[in-house]
Parts: sequence; structure tokens; C-alpha cells
Amino acid sequence: MNSDATIFQELRRAFGEESIRPQTTLDGIPTLWADRDKARAMLRYLKLEAERPYRLLYDLTAIDERVRANRGDQPASDFTVVYHLLSFERNQDVRIKVALRGERPSLETITDIWPAANWYERESWDMFGVGFDGHPHLRRILMPPTWQGHPLRKEHPARATEMGPFRLPEEKEEAEQAALKFRPEDWGLRRSGEDTDFMFLNLGPQHPGTHGVLRLVLQLSGEEIVDVVPDIGYHHRGAEKMGERQSWHTYLPYTDRVDYLGGVMNNLAYVLPVERLAGIEVPDRAKVIRVMMAELFRLASHLVWYGTFAQDVGALSPVFYMFTDRERIFDIVEAVTGGRMHPSWFRIGGVTQDLPNGWDRLVREFIPYQRRRLDEYDGMVMKNRIFKARTVGVGAYTLDEAIEWGVTGPGLRACGFEWDFRKRRPYSGYDQFDFDIPTAQRGDCYDRAVVRVAEMRQSLRIVEQCLNNMPAGPYKSDHPLATPPLKERTMHDIETLITHFLGVSWGPVIPPGEALVHVEATKGDNGYYLISDGNTMAYRARIRAPSFPHMQMVPLISRGSMVPDLLAILGSIDFVLADVDR
Repeated sequence: MNSDATIFQELRRAFGEESIRPQTTLDGIPTLWADRDKARAMLRYLKLEAERPYRLLYDLTAIDERVRANRGDQPASDFTVVYHLLSFERNQDVRIKVALRGERPSLETITDIWPAANWYERESWDMFGVGFDGHPHLRRILMPPTWQGHPLRKEHPARATEMGPFRLPEEKEEAEQAALKFRPEDWGLRRSGEDTDFMFLNLGPQHPGTHGVLRLVLQLSGEEIVDVVPDIGYHHRGAEKMGERQSWHTYLPYTDRVDYLGGVMNNLAYVLPVERLAGIEVPDRAKVIRVMMAELFRLASHLVWYGTFAQDVGALSPVFYMFTDRERIFDIVEAVTGGRMHPSWFRIGGVTQDLPNGWDRLVREFIPYQRRRLDEYDGMVMKNRIFKARTVGVGAYTLDEAIEWGVTGPGLRACGFEWDFRKRRPYSGYDQFDFDIPTAQRGDCYDRAVVRVAEMRQSLRIVEQCLNNMPAGPYKSDHPLATPPLKERTMHDIETLITHFLGVSWGPVIPPGEALVHVEATKGDNGYYLISDGNTMAYRARIRAPSFPHMQMVPLISRGSMVPDLLAILGSIDFVLADVDR
């Protein structure tokens, strides 16, 4: 009995045969359609009553189905709400879909089952206009409060040229400013307690401690934080909407700018589900090259986090040393790809080109250098008593809380949970590498740092194995959807010339289907949920970014702390605002 049959049989026993309508998908994730009136009960069962429960709400999103051509035997709907759940005990996902009809569809909220659903439901309302009955605060989250329409609906313009010229007359500017004014009552906050008046402090969106354009409104009693209201969306650029108007190939550079410190790591999360949809097998050499470049960017990203986190709590010197090390990594990246921070170098089916002569010398010199530097940083930062005083016991959460709020990556492993998708669900050949999964126990700011610092040493181990065991062979698949015909062959017959022209200009036509692939990215688990309608671009390009749920957890771990602790908490999370907002 396969795992799909197991969970389907459990649900049939609980909800009846007619309630379970399975759907076959190319990613192999058990997928079923649930009736609108039974969806909430089914989700609750999967989290709280199933034998090996699906405790993590991995993602919640929607699809505008109204112009989709290839739906197969799926139920008719105008919109579909999609729930992705993860069971650690089963090492398995399940995808629950709910078909909705009408211009203003709605579902029951699940915020009382998963607190992490709060922002996801707000996002679905903001982007698609799907309501969630009983939600405690259903309002826009990424778009300005005055925005008209729902941007991920198919009729909403995708380009500025499809809209009228922007104008900001004085009365409109005043209305926009008034809409941004914070009113505590709107968020259920009181202006005063029994014996004190609370102060509301606006932190950001322009503040170095927020690591980008993030606004946090603090409810304070003296210097103690009573509550925090994050205000996100200042970095929203419509990354998912762009996925619907760029070809499968030309969308790759956009992915670099999501977690803009992760570089090609974003490419990897995107090309894997595209390859799954297209049935492309990547050559071994391309897999190892991808792993090496991804781990170099993990190091580069962690160095930025390391230096800025130390700076947030008052250590000013480390950031200069660590940014220097990052430049050494970028020298390697530039030698290999021609780019530095955003090389956009991975391709569907492999990588852009083969490794250049001399790449191995650069990597071989870098590895012992970086190991020595990490040893120095242990004394400079991790063993520094001031750093420890500012981080030990601050911003702690338990393993259960982490799972409730959708925490993944180093933040989850800092609670003692040894979970890493490179080990649990190896991709790109990670099962061929020897490395450990660092963990810690307290789940506080210091332990999140302990895990990331240890991860940097493991990344060096992986890069060294890539250096010593780089296989021979092609750097890209010869699958027709990955590689156009060779240029010299195009002059022999018109069909080959046309095929080459279309492959370069339009890009591949990916067969209809849908796929999600998990990647252990720099900030946590990153997944692209891609739906093809049999066209040259995605019908739906959903980006499950790790920083989004991590930011939602900030109020929980900040209440009762002092204002200076908040900056340590923010630094320890290692978020990127483009990853939050997309």
C-alpha cells in the first residue's frame, strides 16, 4: 500500500467515500478535493486527530481558475483554495483543494487550528478576494489599504503600461497618508491599562535595525513590549504576478531577487518543479555544480546575517571582516558565472555553461581560508560575553510553537529538531554528500546563531566534496524542452531552424500539470508551487517563502521583552524583506 492510499483511506473512514476525490499530480504529493462545508473539519482532523498528524501548515494560497484551459477531471470552480500540510512523522505532504464559485467566494477560517493561517488567509483575500469567515482581522497585508482590486486575479493588469498614468493630487496624498495612520483599536489594542497609558512607537519602515523596509508598531509600557503589529508589503513587487507573464526561461532572473542574498539558491527552488513538470532528468555533473554554487551562496548569505546580527547587538567590527569574506565568495561566483550577487545562472535542465578553467584552484584556496576565519569569529562573536548576554534566553520559542507558526530551517533546528530537506528529501544529489544537521536546544536568539554558524562549516564540507568529486559529463540535459537544437544544425532544414527560434524566443511549452518541490534554502524551506496550462509561461507561480511565516511570529516572541531585545530578535531570525513580501 502506497502512502497516498494510506492517507486517503484514513480520510474515507473519517468522512465517507464520497468526500474524497483524489487528483494525480506530477510531484507525487497526495492531493484531494474536499467539499467546501467539510474542508475545515478535514484539516482539523489531519492536524489533531490523524495517527501521524500533519502538524505544519506549510502553505495556504489560491488559484484563479476562470481562464484555465486544461483542468482535466478537476471540479468546476472559479477559484480554488489550496492547503499544503506537512507531517514530520510520515515525512509526507498532503494537498487539500477546495473549489469555490462566484465573484466573492469565501471559506471558514482555520486561524483557530493553525495560528500561522492568519497572514496566509489575509494574503489570499488581498491577492484574490477570497474571504475567510471568522478571521480575526481580514484586511490587506501586502497591498496598500486603499488599493482597488485583487492583483492576482486574471483580469487585474500585470504591467504599468496597462494602467493609466500615476497621479498624486493633494487630496489623494492626504487620503493615502490618513489610511496609513495606525489606530490601536483596529488591531484590538488598548490605549491604556489599569495604571498606565501605553505608548505606541513606530519603528521603521526606514530603520537599520529592521533590515529593510519593515514597519513595526510597538505597544509599550515604559520600555517593555506589550505587543507588536508588523506592517509588511513595502517591498512587494508582484513576483508571483510576474511569473504569469514571463516565459519559463525568462522568469529565472526574477527568482534571484526574492531572497536577494540567496542568489542561485532561488533558481534551484524554481527549476526543480519546472523539470518535474517537463520530465527532464538533469545530468550528474550539473547536479553537483548546482549543489556547490548553492552552498557557496548559503555561506555568503549566512556571512551577511552573522555580521549584521553582531552589529545589531553592538559589535561593530565583525561585519567588516565578514563582508570581506563574502567578497571572496563573490570572486568565485563571478569567475564561474560572470555575475556576483544575482547571477541567474541555473537553467531548466542544468546550468548555463560548464565550469571554467581554474575554478578548482579558487575553491581549493577558499575552503581553508574560510575555516580559519570562522574559528576567529567564534572568539570575536559567539564567545563574547556581551553578545551572549544580549542573546541567551531572548526571543525563545518551543518546538511546538515553531511548528504551530510554520517555522522551518535553522529556526526549527534551534529547538532541537533535526529536520533538513537536504537529508530528509534529498534533491539534486544531496544524498551523495556527507554532512551533519546542526541543532541546538533552547530556541532562543543565541541558539539560532549556534545553528547557522555550524551550518557554515557543513557548507564548507559539502563544497569541498564537490571540489574533490566533480563528475565528468554534460552540464545540461539534452531534453528538447531544456536545450534548443545546436546552432550549426539549424541551417540544414527549416523545421530545426523554427524549433531553435521558438526555443530561444518563446521558451519551452511545458505540458499541463502542477508540481511543488521543497528546497532547504538559506532562510528556511523555500518551495515553488507551479501550475502549467500547457503554455510558454506558468498559469500560477506560487512562492512559499520562509521569511513570511517567520516574520508573523515576531509578536509572539517579543511580548514581555524590552525594546533593545527586539533588535536582537529581528537579527536572529535572518529574514529578507523581499522574501517576506515577494
